[in-house]
Amino acid sequence: MKNLLILVITVNLFLVVFSGLAYSKDMQLDMLNKRADGQKMVYSEDVVKVEIGDTITWLPKTKGHNVHFIAAPDGIKKVKSKMNKKFTYTFEKPGIYLYQCTPHKTMGMIGLVVVGNNIDNKKLVAKTKVFGKSKKKLKKMLSTL
Repeated sequence: MKNLLILVITVNLFLVVFSGLAYSKDMQLDMLNKRADGQKMVYSEDVVKVEIGDTITWLPKTKGHNVHFIAAPDGIKKVKSKMNKKFTYTFEKPGIYLYQCTPHKTMGMIGLVVVGNNIDNKKLVAKTKVFGKSKKKLKKMLSTL
C-alpha cells in the first residue's frame, strides 16, 4: 500500500510539473495571395491568440511571401524569415507581436499574435510605422483586442 501511495504522489507531481508541456500547441497559418473571404495578400488569419510555449508555423501557399516581426514585447528580436520558406516560431514571452510580409506590407499583409492574452505593449504596437493599407488594417485589428 505504501508503494502504491508513493507511485500516485510521484505521478501527480510529474503531471503538475510538466503540465505546461502537455498543453502547448502548434498552429499553422498560411501566407496567401487570396483568402476564402476575398481578401488579397493576407495571412490565413489576421489575429491569433496563443499561450506561452505555443508554436506557429507559417506556410507559403504561393510564392513571394515571408514573415517579418516589426513589433514585439521588449527583449524579443525582430526576426525575418526567408522568402518562400516555411517559418516556425515558438512564443516564450507574453504580449502582442506584429508581423508583415515584406513585399506586400503596403497592400495590408500584416498580422498579430497575442500571447498569453497580454496586451501591455498595445500602445507601442499602435505606434509602429506601417505603410499603405496596413495603417487602417492595424487600427482595426488593435480595436478588436
